[in-house]
Formats: sequence, C-alpha cells, structure tokens
Amino acid sequence: MVDIEPGSGNAATSGGSEGKGVRGRTTIADGVVATIAGIAIRETDGVHSVGKGASKALGAVTGRVSGSSSSGRTVKVEVGEKETAIDVDVEVEYGVPIHELADRIRTHVIDAVETMTGLKVVEININVFDVHIPDDDDDEDEDEDGSDGGGSQGGGSRVR
Repeated sequence: MVDIEPGSGNAATSGGSEGKGVRGRTTIADGVVATIAGIAIRETDGVHSVGKGASKALGAVTGRVSGSSSSGRTVKVEVGEKETAIDVDVEVEYGVPIHELADRIRTHVIDAVETMTGLKVVEININVFDVHIPDDDDDEDEDEDGSDGGGSQGGGSRVR
C-alpha cells in the first residue's frame, strides 16, 4: 500500500498548493494497482488471457465484473512511495508478434497506472507462458456440441 500526500511531487495529488498534508492523505492499495494493470492488459489486442491455471480460470470468470479484485491474483505488483513494478503472466494469440505485443502491453499499463494513480511504473515483467491456437477451442466446441455417439461418456479417442 502507498500513501500519497499533497505536495509530494506525485502527479496523482497535484492541485493542492497549501502545503504538505493540509487537505489529507490518499492511500492506494497494491490491489488497486494490480486491478488497473490487469484491466489494461486484458484490453490489449493479442492477449488471450492473463494468469495461469486456477487464477486464469478465476480471472476469466470474475475479471469482467466491475470492482472485481481477481487481477490481484494474476498480476503481481510492488508499490513503493512513488513507484511501482508489475509482473504478469499472459497467454497470447497465435500469429501476434510477441515482442510487439509486449511493447503494447507495457504502453497500455503505464498509461493506465500512471494516469490513474500518479505512480511511476519503473518496470513491467511479462512472462508469456502459452500461445492460444483458435482451432483447439473450435475442435473442443464441435466435439462437445455436435457429437453423435456416446453423449456424456467422453470415452472415445481423439486424434489431434
């Protein structure tokens, strides 16, 4: 968590000219920074999902709900007095140049976090853990929805 006081030079608290602490203090929790970063990452074209395993599934379900804190489970942040560092695991869409996507993610996250919190983003570490291939999902959907034999048994063999 970070406390921001007026007059500290932090952009998030500019506007007060009456001295340090006169009008109060603003505290920004780590989870707030993680949520802002998570939303910015999810809104970046070419990102299929954020997080791994259970946190990925939870993020897919709750990540679109307003006020959700699921990003805190999939995006790790370290917040200091004036700076923050962010670590994230992402699954990317097949065919997207990963180095260009990483640059776009960093730009979106920096813009969102710095604009909304006034904190300086000093680094964003991106771990690309998988590539999403659309055909995999299409095949699974067809097998589940259009299967003629066996119904719910699922014992048949699949060739990939």
